[in-house]
Amino acid sequence: MEPIWLAAGGAALAVGLVLAFAVNRRTSDSNASKRAHEAAQEREPPVELGETYEFGISEFTDHHSGDRVAVGKVEGFVLFTEDVPSSVSAGDVIRAKVLSFNRDHTSADARFVERA
Repeated sequence: MEPIWLAAGGAALAVGLVLAFAVNRRTSDSNASKRAHEAAQEREPPVELGETYEFGISEFTDHHSGDRVAVGKVEGFVLFTEDVPSSVSAGDVIRAKVLSFNRDHTSADARFVERA
């Protein structure tokens, strides 16, 4: 067999292995996310309606309303916080009042109170 065919076969095998690894990793990440969501549905939220909590902002998103909202966590529980001033950035610590839970109580909406 010619060396060029051996090299091509080796390259094709390497590409196949990389693709198989990537697909397996994506499936593994998806399964971990699903397990975390199911666990969140089974526990009581660590926050209460009407109470104010202090947490760091991990990112900003458009959430459901299309408006800019801050995303943060209290004991692993996700809070989507509205009315956050434009001067506040990801990584900043804020205080927000919990307004409502989503249907499955796996996250909550909150309103910005102040910077911490």
